[in-house]
Amino acid sequence: MYSRIIGTGKYLPDRVLSNLDLEKTLDTSDEWIQSRTGIKRRHIAAENQATSDLAYEAARVAIDDAGLSPHDIDLILVGTATPDLIFPNVACLVQKKLGIKGMAAFSLEAACSGFVYALNIADHFIRSGQASRALVIGAECMSRIVDWTDRETCVLFGDGAGAVVLEKGDKPGIIGSKLAADGSRGDLLRASTGITDTENEGKSPTIQMKGNEVFKLAVKTLGSIVDEILEENQLTKDAIDWLVPHQANFRIIQATARRLDMPMERVVLTVQDHGNTSAASVPMALDTAIRDGRIQRGHLLLLEAFGGGFTWGANLVRF
Repeated sequence: MYSRIIGTGKYLPDRVLSNLDLEKTLDTSDEWIQSRTGIKRRHIAAENQATSDLAYEAARVAIDDAGLSPHDIDLILVGTATPDLIFPNVACLVQKKLGIKGMAAFSLEAACSGFVYALNIADHFIRSGQASRALVIGAECMSRIVDWTDRETCVLFGDGAGAVVLEKGDKPGIIGSKLAADGSRGDLLRASTGITDTENEGKSPTIQMKGNEVFKLAVKTLGSIVDEILEENQLTKDAIDWLVPHQANFRIIQATARRLDMPMERVVLTVQDHGNTSAASVPMALDTAIRDGRIQRGHLLLLEAFGGGFTWGANLVRF
């Protein structure tokens, strides 16, 4: 038994914050941001929108795209680093908004790698017979944990959600996954505080990042995991039709493409339109390329991401 993607969806909040908007409040410029990141704009959730709201909107589109109703879903997984609440988890909140209950629903936190991790877990649920149709979502309100006075980090992040529906089948869809982490490097990209951080009690968490070191580690680890997943599945680089990378930084995406000997014409690039949306970026990029016709049935896709923790991972998907 295998799992395959039968529906995709995404959602971006209405409010758009451009580089020109940021020029008004920060010592930065559109040229500086674009030359270093490739980002032109990002979407920001409304004051009354939470991560579960974005996730729900993407989920509805994916379920409709699959030709199903919410009652056909028997597993919900959400990758997120910005949950509405400590509990109920975001997956349970999405379940409630969809008007369904009974099936397992849980969230996992692997920062920007959250969707890649969640896709692997859902695939195992289906392969083992514990689920038939899984809703897998990556959703974030990164704007809620950004320090808007820090030009090194605030220009990078945005809000959004992406979702896929997996269904059991007799032919491989999710061919293989490779996940990894290195907790000793967590200080390179982290939230400044948390629930049980007594030293910073009462302070709101903000993103802290050592940009140059993150860049070097991301390029190294993504390059390695690409080689590993291809070797484990006895595939060569030229077998990949599309690279669907985490949309963090154009230069990191370029470096990963070079490692694959892949021209940028075969790389799905959306970072310019919404910035780094953490766990939401891979499923949103996937949905974009499917809907505009670039990704066709039968294409072999490589999904990859890295995030704070440090976490990183990749999925090989036959669409």
